[in-house]
Formats: sequence, structure tokens, C-alpha cells
Amino acid sequence: MSAAAPGPVTRLLVEWGEGKEEALQALMPLVYSELRGLARRYLRREPATNTLQSAGLVHEAYCKLVDQKRTTWKNRAQFVGVAALMMRRILVDHARKQQVAKRGGAISKLSLEEAVDFPAARDVDLLSLDEAMKSLERLNPQQSRIVELRFFGGLSIEEVAEVLHVSATAVKRDWAMSKAWLHQQISRDAPP
Repeated sequence: MSAAAPGPVTRLLVEWGEGKEEALQALMPLVYSELRGLARRYLRREPATNTLQSAGLVHEAYCKLVDQKRTTWKNRAQFVGVAALMMRRILVDHARKQQVAKRGGAISKLSLEEAVDFPAARDVDLLSLDEAMKSLERLNPQQSRIVELRFFGGLSIEEVAEVLHVSATAVKRDWAMSKAWLHQQISRDAPP
């Protein structure tokens, strides 16, 4: 049985990775709506005082993606995962700037349940989640990457398995473990 032919997004990503700039021009209309949806999902969790809009977040992520010269693009799932990571970094940087500007003002909050699909229902600020993610990355880079791809990238278990070249069973196990670890970490650091 032969492997299925790559889809148009994968083909264009590979061509772009090979240095064909025209491939990027053809790629963006194909992935823009997916990136815009991802940005909207992120921004729904932000406070009303957030000045970023989904188009602006997509534009900033796009500018960073265009600078990715050393990435060997393999498929759509990998691309969306990288875009999601960039959006997360942009939002965290934006939250830090707001916090510094307001000296303890409104910090971006999201429910812990939203944050990583936890059973608890309390608020966690985006900066606390980012710090917990950095700690998880030091302890277990693969689990951290799974959280990024699942939560921040919106990828399915199967898509994450494809990106990381591991089994779906391993992704499910690490996803459950990382959620539990992050819940414990964030709960421990939260004020009473």
C-alpha cells in the first residue's frame, strides 16, 4: 500500500523550506483562516483591556514564521504547532509589557479548565501558565511540546503523534501526565 500524496499545504511548506519564496505566497491564503481561528481562540481568553486583535496576532506570528530559515517543514500540523508557539510567545510578551506598564495591573487570566482542560475551575494568569510550561520543558521537553501542540496549537492526539513521530498512545499518556503536573504546579503557586 503506498502512502497518500501530500496535500497542497504540505507540498507548499516543503517547497518553501527548499527556498521557493513563491510557495509562501501560495501557502498563506490556504492557512490564513486556520491561523486566524487559532488567534481568535487565544484572544477570547484575554481580558477586554487587551489591545491585540486576531488579525494583528496573525500578522505578528506571520512575520516570525517568515524568518524561520532553519526549519524543515514536514506538514500542516507542524506548521500550525510552530505558529501556535509563536502566538503564545507574542501573548506572553504582551502580557508582560502590560504588567510592567501598569505595575500589577490586569494580568491576562484564563480559567485553569480552559488552560489545559483541567477539572478545576479557577483562574490562572497567562504568565503563571507560561512559567509552569517553562518548568515542564526543563523536566520533560516532549510533554511540554505536547501541551503546546494540543492546547496552544489545537492539534488532535493523532496530529501531535505525527509531528513528534511517536505513537498516539504515548501522546495520550504524556498529555494526561503533563496536565496533572501543570495543575499541581499552578495550584501550588497560586495565592490562597
